[in-house]
Order: sequence, then C-alpha cells, then structure tokens
Amino acid sequence: MPIPSNYSAPARLSAKERALSQIQRWITDGTLQPGEKLVDAELAEALGVSRTPVREALQLLEIQGLVEMHPGKDTRVTTIRKDDILQLYPTLAALHALAAESAAPLIVPAQLEQLRELNAQFREAIENGQPYQAMEADEHFHNLIVEASDNPYVAAFSSSLQIHIRRFKYVFLKQPVTANHASVVEHAAIVDALEKRDAEAAAAMMKQNLLRPMRELHAII
Repeated sequence: MPIPSNYSAPARLSAKERALSQIQRWITDGTLQPGEKLVDAELAEALGVSRTPVREALQLLEIQGLVEMHPGKDTRVTTIRKDDILQLYPTLAALHALAAESAAPLIVPAQLEQLRELNAQFREAIENGQPYQAMEADEHFHNLIVEASDNPYVAAFSSSLQIHIRRFKYVFLKQPVTANHASVVEHAAIVDALEKRDAEAAAAMMKQNLLRPMRELHAII
C-alpha cells in the first residue's frame, strides 16, 4: 500500500481528525486507488498515531461512502464507475439550486463582491491553463453561495458530494477537467440574479452551471 511520507499533516487536530482528513485526501486524489486494501497498522504507522483513531476514521469514511469495511475480512477503498457521475452531479445541482434560491434574499454586498472576485480568479486560472486552481476557485464560488443560504443541511450534504465529485475527476482523468468560459459566464449570471434578489433565475442558472459540465464530462470519459 503506497503511502507518501512527505505529506503536510493538518495542525491542531485530534488523532482521529488527523487520520480522517489525511486518509480522505489520499482516497480523493487517487493516492489510495479504488478497490485498494487498507491496513490499519500501516496507516497508523504512516500517520504517527495508534490504530484506534485510524479505525475510528475508517468507520467515518465508510459512512461517507469512501471505504467498504468487511468485518473479519478486510477494508477497501470503494470503487467508482463512469455512470456514477449521472447520479452525483444532478444531486449536487439540486442542492446548489436550493442554496442559490435561499441565498437570494439573504446575500449581502460584501459576499457579492467576493463572488465576483472568485469568478475573476476562476477566469484567470482557465486562461492560464491552470485546471487545479480553476477547480479550487469554482468550488469556493459555489461554497460561498451555500454559506450565504444559511442552511447547514445543504452545506453538510454538499460537502460530502463534492468530495466524491473531486475524487471522480482525479481517478478517471488524473486531473480536474479543464473548465471553459461558459462556466465564467454562468457564474456572472448567477451573481447578477443574486444581486437582483431573483431567486428563480439564480436557482435555474446554478442548476445549468452543474448539469452542463456533467454532460460534457460523461461524454469524454
């Protein structure tokens, strides 16, 4: 089981939180491949913790759908299929459309300005051929709208889905899909709708902003 030794461990976390964060990251970025067997003793040694927090972390990762635990047998990273994208993206689109609809009457000028700045960073990353930076800016853009919706349930489920979508991109494409300017235009339209307090338009454009890439991604894999 190839485990890097030069990773950056999160600071000020409990042993369980540190193990959860790092193993989750290794699964998401493909360091731990789909179907790979996970040995708690090896993970504990690599992370510098005891086996107990590793086992607790694996239990939480099973709840997230990232690992499959077979008592008395083994624990493995869950497999993913191309068609999983047809379930992941529509679910996230519905959640983020609800977030945009809820955020419309609540969002404040400072948040709108942040969204415009994030979209500018997103556009710049696309133009400079930086897919990882583009993915990061895109996620921050969407997460800010989720935050503005003031709905902790949307935030929780959205975060879980984004982990799976990010993993999907890494595993199947080895790097994030290069975004295009259609997303920049859609982001700008979302911000305009939010500024006008047009909840229906914001929700519709948000859904389009996620379902269009889904179709494009599924077609090229």
